[in-house]
Amino acid sequence: MSFDVAAIREQFPILKRVIDGKPLVYLDNAATTQKPQCVIDALVDYYSTCNSNVHRGAHRLADEATRRFEDARDIVKDFINAPKREEVIWTTGTTEAINIVANGLGSLLSPGDEIIATEMDHHANLVTWQQACKASGATLRTIPVTDAGELDQTAYDAMLNEHTKFVAFPHVSNALGTINPIKEMTAKAKKVGAWVLVDGAQGAAHGYADVQDIGCDFYAFSGHKIYGPMGVGVLWGKESVLSNWPVWRTGGEMISTVTLQDATWNVLPYRFEAGTPNVGDAIALGEAIRWFSALDQEAVAAHEKALLDRATELAKEFEGLTIIGNAKDKVGVLSFVMDQGHPADIGFLLDRQGIAVRTGDHCAQPLMARFNVPGTARASFAIYNTLEEVDALFVALKKVRTMLA
Repeated sequence: MSFDVAAIREQFPILKRVIDGKPLVYLDNAATTQKPQCVIDALVDYYSTCNSNVHRGAHRLADEATRRFEDARDIVKDFINAPKREEVIWTTGTTEAINIVANGLGSLLSPGDEIIATEMDHHANLVTWQQACKASGATLRTIPVTDAGELDQTAYDAMLNEHTKFVAFPHVSNALGTINPIKEMTAKAKKVGAWVLVDGAQGAAHGYADVQDIGCDFYAFSGHKIYGPMGVGVLWGKESVLSNWPVWRTGGEMISTVTLQDATWNVLPYRFEAGTPNVGDAIALGEAIRWFSALDQEAVAAHEKALLDRATELAKEFEGLTIIGNAKDKVGVLSFVMDQGHPADIGFLLDRQGIAVRTGDHCAQPLMARFNVPGTARASFAIYNTLEEVDALFVALKKVRTMLA
């Protein structure tokens, strides 16, 4: 099997857009990926042919919707190599998935207990633990980031102790592209008996998620970062942990029995899926993963590496540009600042040339403070990007540099 980027691009209708007379160069994939036609079709087909609430309907549409909805759960199970389908919880995305865990954790910890997070975390994987500590009286500690943009493993080793009850870290930094040694970090946390959550929002999008190999207790990711729709994501958790984890939202579906005075909870996965689920988007996410998984993953990884290597090479040659984050193990993110202007100005002027990047703090304000920058411009790459688009970015940046001089 080989990788044909031109054939891939043909499957994404939005890539045919023209911005201010110039072809769209979409380099904002760490924020959200575009959707192939098959994913769009899956969503439209659901609403066109079997739109219904799932599980308890006594009619054909409900049966068909339930089958597709649960089939998508099986697709996710296989994609992340989960032992059981019951461990796959539908959420609105990574943020809600982490909040489900954090809300329960707040009632399980006590003063003297410690949570470890990191200096590179997205706010969704940091503010949540701050709140859990406020609710429980536990202490939050954070792993510092080195000048290269890597987690300081020596500092992490020193933090782990008998008080460590929970450890959370990103699979991949959304702001820097750093791939963290999550398997090794998980093993260290397990030696002191801590639960481990991996924020996989950026990791799953590159096909790296194997929860059994990682050894973590929880793994969270979002559909829209892996060519699926917005508003749907996944929390995976070990059955032995999830079965006793405090519930968050209550209501329909997540109950077993209800009296006027009390209630008992349903079995997994439904105890964490209160209310009407996002059926259509879950089905479309299943289709996105099916589509992505059918690609030659080695070829995909090689293509994405070539994009990052080219961008890094051109960035290092570019006068007045500084790369933020030079980890040895990175995925397709190039975060940078320029001497000539604020990241917001860079982004605006690139957009006028048809090039879409993200600017700002990337929901990682402590990380920006660590590097003493107000924010960065971030170009992030996906499987449909080309080397020609990388070149176009730097041609455009030369014009930006001139305009801001």
